[in-house]
Amino acid sequence: MKRSKWIWLVWAVVLLSYLVPYTLLSGVAFWYGSFLFWMLAGLAIIALNVFITKDFEEHSND
Repeated sequence: MKRSKWIWLVWAVVLLSYLVPYTLLSGVAFWYGSFLFWMLAGLAIIALNVFITKDFEEHSND
């Protein structure tokens, strides 16, 4: 899969991080409902960024 498709997936997770807590989790009275979702979304973003950047190489200017 192209790198740009993975980047769009990152943006989808970011968008869900705004939408889900204020829509699907709006009925949860405790803060840890949103916190759990944001924690899992954060881990997903970290994993996606590692996957996206795994093929990056450092280019020297020699």
